[in-house]
Amino acid sequence: MLCPVCKNDMIVVEYRSIELDYCNDCKGVWFDSGELELLLKSQGFEEAKAFFDDMLNFPEAASSEKERKCPICGRRMKKTAIGEQSKILIDVCRDEHGLWFDWGEVAQLIKHLAGERPPKGDSREQVISFLEEVFKAPQQSGSD
Repeated sequence: MLCPVCKNDMIVVEYRSIELDYCNDCKGVWFDSGELELLLKSQGFEEAKAFFDDMLNFPEAASSEKERKCPICGRRMKKTAIGEQSKILIDVCRDEHGLWFDWGEVAQLIKHLAGERPPKGDSREQVISFLEEVFKAPQQSGSD
């Protein structure tokens, strides 16, 4: 599969039987339809499906970011903003083929969801650690 940003071949990363398409060049990641929900649900985020169903109905976010085309159907994806304070901009295929996350956005989304809908058990730290390790969220400057 070709990366929607840099047009290079992506590699497949497998985690808990979920295959993610990852670009070694721009560090973006493509989740086919349902894959991110499966990952989140496997880690105790029980309401992940409802969240993503709602996300499909979010209005398109205004952005100066270059448009991305779905690597499956080739159509322009919708930019969707998640979060109130520091918005996470996700590209969503209008035909529901999947979601594109630029570098660091997956870990940002997980942290956002963990703050709003804590998962069951101690799996929160497991999934955040995995995603931060694999997808390397950018470090924020200043103190928290």
